[in-house]
Amino acid sequence: MTQIDVYADIWCPFTHLGLSQLVSQRDARDLPTTLRVHPWPLEIINSEPLGAEFVAEEIEDLRSQVSPDLFSGFRIDRFPDTTLPALALVESAYAVGDQEGERMSLELRKALFEDGRDISDPNVLSELAAAVGVPEADESHRRRIDASLAEGKRRGVVGSPHFFADGQDFFCPALDIRRVDGHLKITPDVSSFEQFLQACLKD
Repeated sequence: MTQIDVYADIWCPFTHLGLSQLVSQRDARDLPTTLRVHPWPLEIINSEPLGAEFVAEEIEDLRSQVSPDLFSGFRIDRFPDTTLPALALVESAYAVGDQEGERMSLELRKALFEDGRDISDPNVLSELAAAVGVPEADESHRRRIDASLAEGKRRGVVGSPHFFADGQDFFCPALDIRRVDGHLKITPDVSSFEQFLQACLKD
């Protein structure tokens, strides 16, 4: 079974879009490919958490220019103040198995961006852990976040999401993103995305 490595943070809207597109293509082709989504904690890298208003503006640009069907339930008033507990829960899920880890990675993003839930709320995390059938995170899983950060830096990760597949790597491969007059101008990068899919999804 082929594994695709992804370094990403949960509250990054570009990761939600990229993973959604990749999973959709994989499932349509019925290919035996798993995603290993490694924690890339932006609040540690940037020395501060992402701002809710900043992410809301990115989502507005993404919805209006690229993906009107995603981010339908996003609520700025329920934006988490940290993703570290959620990232640790993903590590707990991967300790059970690749399928559980992938599912947890996707479920957390769905909860945040489509269901409008605060994924820093311990009750939300407990509910998701039970739904996926994995233990709640402990200190060993939290330490994995630091290990992943060090590993990602060694591999040359530049941001969220950064994909590695078939000896190649791709940063935010589906989109051409530029800032114009204070707003993002986002267009699908068809050529890059096709190259990305060919690397990730081999028959």
